[in-house]
Amino acid sequence: MRRIALPLLLATTLALAEAPPAPAAGLWTWPVAGPILQAFDPPANPYGSGHRGVDIGAAVGSPIVAPAAGVVSFAGKVGGQLFLTIAHGGALQSTVSWLTDVVVHKGDAVTEGQVVAHTGWGHVSGPLPHLHFSVRLDGAYVDPLEYLTPMDVSSLIRLAPVGAVIARVPAGPTPGGAVGPLTFRMTRPWTPLVPSNPFAVAAVPASSHPPP
Repeated sequence: MRRIALPLLLATTLALAEAPPAPAAGLWTWPVAGPILQAFDPPANPYGSGHRGVDIGAAVGSPIVAPAAGVVSFAGKVGGQLFLTIAHGGALQSTVSWLTDVVVHKGDAVTEGQVVAHTGWGHVSGPLPHLHFSVRLDGAYVDPLEYLTPMDVSSLIRLAPVGAVIARVPAGPTPGGAVGPLTFRMTRPWTPLVPSNPFAVAAVPASSHPPP
């Protein structure tokens, strides 16, 4: 068993060492296309309450793509739920959570835009299905919107259901020190007004919850 484990550990270590340099902030591909249902809310301390990522509205089973090139550092269950983490180099990692399946394995090199998994419901308490997406730099959670390519407001309007409110987020410094461009996010949940809404997850009533 030890003879098998050591080569496997060595191969995984080498794969992680070959991760590409960290991609520039503000240039990542969105893992799924959709409105921000809940923004980043960093905790006051490592164990405090907060929201350590962003929730992006997406129908269950939507394909998730790698936001940037990297190496899969974790792919498996945490507390019975599927998670996937990609190391992007430079102590930078992204994680997608509460998935229906994962189509890559630990140690796999992935390219930007490659399908790596499919969405689940998201947070069990969420009224609508979504993808939870988080980013860590040197082990600390940072705002994923500082890394994602800004989505222009016309794209958000096409994706947003009737009744959604979109707010402009002021520009601010990015982790690299530059001033980031304006972005937009949802400021409150919505109630679908028509069942044929073009945004698929809006067809789920606000009172619905995922099956146990």
